[in-house]
Amino acid sequence: MSSDHVDSAHLGVSGDRRRLFIVLGVTAVFFLVELVGGYLADSLALMSDAIHLLTDIAALCISLLTLWISTRPASPAKTYGYLRAEILGALVNGLILWLLVVFIWIEAVQRLRHPQPVAGLAVMGIAIAAIAINTFSAWMTSAVASSGMALRAVFVHVISDLIGAIGVLLSGALEYFARWSAADPAVSILIGLLVLYSSWGLVREGLDILMESTPAHIDLEELRGDLLAVNGTKEVHDLHVWCLTTRQFALSAHAVVIPGADHDRVLDDMCRMLQTKFNIHHMTVQLEYDNRRPHEPVHF
Repeated sequence: MSSDHVDSAHLGVSGDRRRLFIVLGVTAVFFLVELVGGYLADSLALMSDAIHLLTDIAALCISLLTLWISTRPASPAKTYGYLRAEILGALVNGLILWLLVVFIWIEAVQRLRHPQPVAGLAVMGIAIAAIAINTFSAWMTSAVASSGMALRAVFVHVISDLIGAIGVLLSGALEYFARWSAADPAVSILIGLLVLYSSWGLVREGLDILMESTPAHIDLEELRGDLLAVNGTKEVHDLHVWCLTTRQFALSAHAVVIPGADHDRVLDDMCRMLQTKFNIHHMTVQLEYDNRRPHEPVHF
């Protein structure tokens, strides 16, 4: 890896950190505003949204930590470095969201059984401010959401909060204008459903990476066919493709070549194809004149 590439990567991480620190500061301040406002207005929807903001703060801290850890260099004990730290951080964020939903639903059921009056006008005012804050945070984090799972987890948190703030505004309006006391817990349940929906993809992707599943965008049979299409290749077996992180992929395979084939040329053609077509830069291809497949435990 060239020094220019390393420098640009560090500059990118530095810019990501700066954005996350700004969002962290804004979120921490508004968390206190929502928590106090929800307590004074006796609004479960507002207080649950404040707790959701608290998980955003945790998500931002985890993401900042994993950004730092993931840039640490590889070592003899960890030859790929700490690339998967961001995957663990994203999974923790997703599980925190799920635990939050359980808490909200339990409290909402109690409120539905025993409705309590809510200061609808105050709830509406705070919700409007929350929508503005979350829109700003979504704009700040959208630029880095594609940089990795840890950063995308923050973006999912922010979008969930934006949806939640809109729901809180709706509950406040129903309470103030329609005098419907059940609106507050009902909207809390709806917010929980939306949070589960928005975070499911994140958790599933993290589990797929940890289970070393084939990347979703790669057709393994198409890749096998492209390897077989390399001049001099007779057979491909023991083929595996997996994710190191959301942006880095690895491959291992055994390829049987015809007698007299130039190994260096076959490897060069395979590497060029894998890099340009499938964006795979970590690869191990074992070339064989004799098929050793019967001696291998798993056949693909």
